[in-house]
Amino acid sequence: MHTIEIYTTPYCPYCVRAKALLEKKGVDYTETDVSDGDLRAAMTKRAGGSRTVPQIFIDGRHIGGCDDLHDLDRNGELDPLLA
Repeated sequence: MHTIEIYTTPYCPYCVRAKALLEKKGVDYTETDVSDGDLRAAMTKRAGGSRTVPQIFIDGRHIGGCDDLHDLDRNGELDPLLA
């Protein structure tokens, strides 16, 4: 079982899109709302300075944001990460 973490904010359309793809893949994930400034600062540090949401990690590896996740899927690279 893989550990998938996604940092989000409420009403973020990119967050909704990324979560929908993960749900379509049938994987569980842990979601952290980073509306709180301290949580967002921790996310930014962990994501190498990226402040936008979502920020996605699979098994501790920083995947990036929504577009990065969808690019991995389009290129056939996401399923092996989730297998």
